Amino acid sequence: MAEIDILVLDVDGVLTDGKLLYGGCTEPLRSFHVHDGFALHWFTRLGGTVAIITAKESLALEARAAELGIRHVIQGSRDKAADLRALLNRLDAPPERAAAVGDDLPDIGMLQLSGYPVAVANAAPEVKAIARFVTKHAGGEGAVREIVEHLTRDDGRWGRVLEQYGIGEPAARS
Repeated sequence: MAEIDILVLDVDGVLTDGKLLYGGCTEPLRSFHVHDGFALHWFTRLGGTVAIITAKESLALEARAAELGIRHVIQGSRDKAADLRALLNRLDAPPERAAAVGDDLPDIGMLQLSGYPVAVANAAPEVKAIARFVTKHAGGEGAVREIVEHLTRDDGRWGRVLEQYGIGEPAARS
């Protein structure tokens, strides 16, 4: 696998478990997994770029993205592939350098455009069918952490994360 240095994420079903909790507020509540945030922090520290492309609009997402330093956030997307293409043009990057992560049919165009399509464990079968990697974790349950480790372990970058915590790289998996 070529080095992937752009990670493009859907939100509901990828960064969250996909559940929308409605109460007395006007915007549904979402929960984000702390392990995903940890991994996204490290992906950017290792020189990567994180982007979010989502069909919905959410103040909670704005807050979480700002907290994680994610500068490329496209909300209200009606065509995720076109938005990804425009993002790659702005970054002057070929699609081969991008991994896109999705869970449902609206993500397929974005996944097909990316060089490395990824599906979370609970993704629709059609999404899994085009993915080069399917996580063991479900969306919102650490799947993004798993993806970041997968992408950076393959090319040796994950070892730099482990070194920060006094851990040597584990022996190669058989």
